Amino acid sequence: MIVNFGSLNIDYVYSMEKIVRPGETLSSKERSVFPGGKGLNQSVALAHAGAEVRHAGFAGSEDAQFLVDIMEASGVGTGLLQRVAETNGHAVIQVDEHGENCIILYRGTNGMPDSAYVEKVGKTLHEGDLVLFQNETSAIAEMMRTAKEKRARIALNPSPMDNDCLNLPLELVDIFLLNEIEGAALTGEKEPDKILSGLLKRFPKAKIVLTLGSEGAMFADSYKSFFQPVVECEKVVDTTGAGDTFTGYYLAGIEAGMSDEEAIYRAATASSICITRMGAAPSIPLKEEVDTKAGIR
Repeated sequence: MIVNFGSLNIDYVYSMEKIVRPGETLSSKERSVFPGGKGLNQSVALAHAGAEVRHAGFAGSEDAQFLVDIMEASGVGTGLLQRVAETNGHAVIQVDEHGENCIILYRGTNGMPDSAYVEKVGKTLHEGDLVLFQNETSAIAEMMRTAKEKRARIALNPSPMDNDCLNLPLELVDIFLLNEIEGAALTGEKEPDKILSGLLKRFPKAKIVLTLGSEGAMFADSYKSFFQPVVECEKVVDTTGAGDTFTGYYLAGIEAGMSDEEAIYRAATASSICITRMGAAPSIPLKEEVDTKAGIR
């Protein structure tokens, strides 16, 4: 079982000719509203990839009902989800004509998990479960310690990277899934090879998955390391959600008994489909489409 202690956001996506610079005012071509949040996206990706996943988090007012609906329609367990009257977390996203994006987050309900909620979630954990975290909610450090007390494993996508993330009990993490910027913040290094070696030196018992955007991904643990080239795709439309798709498909593959090489190739294939579509959660492909493109039976 995978428990995702994660965020739920409403994504307001603005289609732009280019990303707005400081002091600049531009008109958007279009505005769309999508379900999102790294937590929700990764739960949907896990479910689409065939994993059994429960989402732990807070959802806001009636405007957020569609976030719950898409998770349930995707097969995500929502029994741990807590509904409240407060304003849901949301994101303002600019997407330029090349598919690149920039994102502003408002935490909202994602800042409501507390000690009582951690205790509630902790009571549902069993030895060997995998608990997934990002950095868009409150009470992460407490939940990580509770998970370890229950002998569960921990996967962390340290995004968005900030001082709170740097102060988490990172020594408890079994699987890191991060990009170059996040890896650089944890190691002080800039080159991917040095980031990997720096992370392994600091966390020798962990698996490290370092995503490199259009350059592919790298993996390392105490036994092996390898490079996964990017999987080619049609025209890039929107990169929002690509990393979350990768995270969900990789972890689902590992839980299904795939090797790291197989799971990362499948994750890269899923991401290559995701970026050809608009939105975050709605762009995450189903396992049948991914496995067909990846040649997996």
